[in-house]
Amino acid sequence: MTGSLLEVIALDVRDAVAAEQGGADRLEVVADMAADGLTPEPETVAAIAAECPLPQMVMLRREANFTAGPEVVERLSRDAKALAQAGAAGFVFGFLDEDGVVDLAATEALIHAVSPLPWTFHRAVDHAADVQASWRAVRLLPNLATVLTAGSPKGVGHGLPLFKARCDAGDGSIILAGGGLKPAYVPTLLDHGIRAFHVGSAVRQSWSSPVERNLVSRWRALVERD
Repeated sequence: MTGSLLEVIALDVRDAVAAEQGGADRLEVVADMAADGLTPEPETVAAIAAECPLPQMVMLRREANFTAGPEVVERLSRDAKALAQAGAAGFVFGFLDEDGVVDLAATEALIHAVSPLPWTFHRAVDHAADVQASWRAVRLLPNLATVLTAGSPKGVGHGLPLFKARCDAGDGSIILAGGGLKPAYVPTLLDHGIRAFHVGSAVRQSWSSPVERNLVSRWRALVERD
């Protein structure tokens, strides 16, 4: 990997190959971006693994919300085993309860299910009733690789002050900045100490269009400090 980590959302093999050719370091593999990303099929992960060497962080999320009852967690645990066998290098998940508090029971059950693979807590952390409390709860969880966060439910532009506070507190190494990420925000994030970036819609014309290699290349250059 180069100085900064660049993660690109991939829906299929074509996306994955374009991301690799453009200089991405890692994929977040999802299905159905109309629902903000759900669990893909194992066949998709296997097909990507056959054509692209980039590590796949695979979404574990069955519904377009941040809650997961016991039956959903059990199903996602089964999904994780099949996806790991298909080639997943890690997973993306994280849950809130009905009160908007980090659902530690559901999250820890999946941590156990995917162990020893690493995982990312996704943007549920930005939508918690108490964002600061949710961050404190998440950052201490085992095998945590990164936290995908915009710092705010409204996107990175609104969350920039919070990024600085978290980096000043020593948490910069686990932050994966994404969610409304724009090129203009990158220099400030780099100045704060952020070294991991996540892009999806920014490297394609629309969610019905494939990832564009040249757009990934622009982000690759952008996130590197000269």
